Amino acid sequence: MKTRMRSSGQALYQADLLAPSDGTFIGRAARQHGTGPAASESRSDPGPVVKRLQTDHAAIMDCRDNLAFMQPLLSESMNLIVTSPPYNIGKSYENRSTLADYVKAQTQVISECVRLLSPSGSLCWQTGNHVSRGEIFPLDMVLYPVFQEFGLKLRNRIIWHFEHGLHCTKRLSGRYETILWLTKSDDYTFILDPIRVPSKYPGKKHFKGPKAGQLSCNPLGKNPGDVWIFPNVKSNHVEKTSHPCQFPVELVERLVVSLTKPGDTVFDPYMGVGSSVIAALKNGRIGYGCDVVPEFVDIAWERIHQLRAGTLQTRPMDRPVYDPGKPYGGHR
Repeated sequence: MKTRMRSSGQALYQADLLAPSDGTFIGRAARQHGTGPAASESRSDPGPVVKRLQTDHAAIMDCRDNLAFMQPLLSESMNLIVTSPPYNIGKSYENRSTLADYVKAQTQVISECVRLLSPSGSLCWQTGNHVSRGEIFPLDMVLYPVFQEFGLKLRNRIIWHFEHGLHCTKRLSGRYETILWLTKSDDYTFILDPIRVPSKYPGKKHFKGPKAGQLSCNPLGKNPGDVWIFPNVKSNHVEKTSHPCQFPVELVERLVVSLTKPGDTVFDPYMGVGSSVIAALKNGRIGYGCDVVPEFVDIAWERIHQLRAGTLQTRPMDRPVYDPGKPYGGHR
């Protein structure tokens, strides 16, 4: 069955979703791999079944190659595309290739993402370093010319700083990654107020002139700047799953609430365990995502179920980073 969803006045085309009689939704990948209802009746071992809530029309996810997933979607239908692609460093979920082949493959995906991006939308590409024989290649620098070729305009190069990671012995340990925030046009959505952070001097006032005695800062807080400090998802993080390089939900939330409006569409072509979709749903947006690893897609659906049931644990976007020098780490 082919279904159409409507968001922000646009019809979004999602192909090959099956609607079994029990009300669950099972994607094409599950049907192809023999995990749908018909296959379950003909096998002694039905295998895992990926389900989504019958009343949940805000999450469209599938275990599918991202080019195949994107192809049926309508052009200019996504308000925000946010993702963190593989870094081509030999993780369990990727096939390592030459850097030239990696860029070629990324160019194909970026091309489709540009097609899907709305004129007022944003594309956020979060990357780290490709490492070869001890030499690092910053992937945002490698891929920036590709984005330029497609006419995208760079609004910010956001630095995501974190404290935990591998300890290097022949160079300084890497403790940051980058997010390229790009837009299609100069008329793009940007809403600052939801992501303001506490001002350094919240009660500061003008001491002279016509505004003497009035607050000299915004009472809602200040612009967070382009260096963001969020803990990365390691073993003791509340959101940790089996994914080795998991997106923290709070990082994506900051992008979702500042670059989209309620009811808008958010898409992650390398969704992993669904953190981008969760960030979208938490804030009243429609989430799209795909991944080629069945285990990750299963986990993503389970996390969506937990979100809807009110049992999913995520780190709040406004929680300060743990500081061992403060009582309770500064969390109270």
